[in-house]
Amino acid sequence: MRIGIFGGSFDPVHVEHVHLAERAVEDLQLDTLFVMPASCPPHKKGKKLASDADRLAACRAAFSHLAKVEVSGYEIHKRGTSYTFETCRYFKEKYDPCELFFLVGTDMLRDFPNWKNPEDILLDATLAVCARAEESGWEEKEHADFYARFGIDFITLTYQGKNLSSTKVRVLAAAGEELTPYVGGEVAKLLNERGTYRMNGVKEALALEKPQRKDHSLRVAFLAAKLAPRFGVEERKAIKAALLHDCAKNLTADSPLLKGLQVEEDVPPAVWHQFAGAYLAEHAFEERDEDILNAIRYHTSGRAGMSPLEKLVFLSDLLEEERTYAGVERLRELLKKDAEECLLASLKETVEYLERSGKTVYRLTKEAYEYYKENEKNGNHEQ
Repeated sequence: MRIGIFGGSFDPVHVEHVHLAERAVEDLQLDTLFVMPASCPPHKKGKKLASDADRLAACRAAFSHLAKVEVSGYEIHKRGTSYTFETCRYFKEKYDPCELFFLVGTDMLRDFPNWKNPEDILLDATLAVCARAEESGWEEKEHADFYARFGIDFITLTYQGKNLSSTKVRVLAAAGEELTPYVGGEVAKLLNERGTYRMNGVKEALALEKPQRKDHSLRVAFLAAKLAPRFGVEERKAIKAALLHDCAKNLTADSPLLKGLQVEEDVPPAVWHQFAGAYLAEHAFEERDEDILNAIRYHTSGRAGMSPLEKLVFLSDLLEEERTYAGVERLRELLKKDAEECLLASLKETVEYLERSGKTVYRLTKEAYEYYKENEKNGNHEQ
């Protein structure tokens, strides 16, 4: 008997998961492929997942048309941390004698030596690897590295995965976007009915933005969600703050939605929308989280002593993938190495650009630059 295990958070399951399952059944000539939503993946501790019930229901809807695919609740019902070596041992013993395969992507393959008891996994299962967005020739190096480490090889599946992530789907769902192209019709219907990733007020706020501005907000949210673990920020807060950060960008001061807004007279026009956005988020869309409101309120100017969420939204706004100003690539590379240094460099470049252009440097931006410059001088990092 030939059995495959396809584990993961599936938060949520999407069409690339389904395509991979289809190809794995074919390539490996499997009798059964078990899709295994995890209860608590070790590498995602501290990350809040959708409910077990929602993830299981979505997986069952996604794979229901595949006769040789079975959604298993084993790890969820087992509770506690999900270790792959324990799961593989359980299925190897339950279906003995069988040939067992465990599906991974290339990112997981490279991290495999850091897993709990990887040698035990390989005693029970063969890794079946799916490449995603890899350059040609990747296999030779990975096979050599893997064999040198474990004295055994892995199998490469013929499916080349597309660049789609569950993180992106969560952002799109929070924004109220149509999910069918990403998760399929049945899963989209289920997630919408259950409101699994819905965020109150976000869809309505984005409706106030022009199409190009909305696309920018989505890109900021994609980056903020990706970076949130590095900043110690809950992903849902990062997504919501990012999606709301420009909600007032296309409004004017006389908008009825901004009735009662008071902004200091020295605020430059380019900065005004951050204060209007925080006001709008609080009064029109009932946002009560002060950290989210501050992330909106200071996302353009920055300020001294920003919270991790404020820093995250500030940098995500500056560095989202379609920003093309001079120096942006250097800042992106710096962000990969040290977020605090990137923050200081971003503030420095902002101040110097405004001064060169003869534009007003807002006092909060000046204060932020001096504050983080002093921190750097004193060796203080605030991450």
